[in-house]
Amino acid sequence: MRKTALSIKDLKVNYGGIKALKGIDIDVYEGSVVALLGANGAGKTTTLRTISGLVHAAEGTITYYDRDITNMDPEKITKLGISHSPEGRQIFGDLTVEENLKVGAFTQTDRKKIAESFDRVHRYFPILKERSKQIASTLSGGELQMLAIARALMNNPKILLLDEPSLGLAPLIVREIFHIIKEIKKEGTTVVIVEQNALQTLKIADFGYVIELGNISMSGEASELIKNPKLMEAYLGSN
Repeated sequence: MRKTALSIKDLKVNYGGIKALKGIDIDVYEGSVVALLGANGAGKTTTLRTISGLVHAAEGTITYYDRDITNMDPEKITKLGISHSPEGRQIFGDLTVEENLKVGAFTQTDRKKIAESFDRVHRYFPILKERSKQIASTLSGGELQMLAIARALMNNPKILLLDEPSLGLAPLIVREIFHIIKEIKKEGTTVVIVEQNALQTLKIADFGYVIELGNISMSGEASELIKNPKLMEAYLGSN
């Protein structure tokens, strides 16, 4: 029987008078990749930010392995095992690659575990090992995205939240990023990914939700959603 890692029920989020999320339900099973698809402004990023505690819910619940984490402090959520790689990467540009990764491990106190996390991210992203002493602001766009994902992995999370990991990257780098996401899943980390690139995302996802104007308009197994011509046409799945 599949274990539920994350459960969102009737989640509502407001920005002033704007209803960003209007009561969405999402279930994320342990060890799966779940895709949140939709246009800009649909509520995808708001969903991730609410899970990680950066945005407060007006109503509804977010449950992490049967524990209510709704509106919990972001640092506590991170310590529980949820890491967030935000849209726009948000790297510390004046720090080195290694220093940025150390920031990602701020909840870890065991030196052995931190060393294991470094080994893991260097295995996924060998270029970051080569660039370890380089100032982050001098990295390419693809390298910055790799660093953002690697930094989130330094916490050794049970759930990894990825917001637009392919945004602005060349197709070759995008393929590499998606391949690494598959490897992360193989090693047992649950992934929730926000993406506009529907086709690429559904190819690696187990399940998908389409968010439109704060509501779930469609959901299902990724293998079924990818066959939906309306969905593919709406979200430019041909790219």
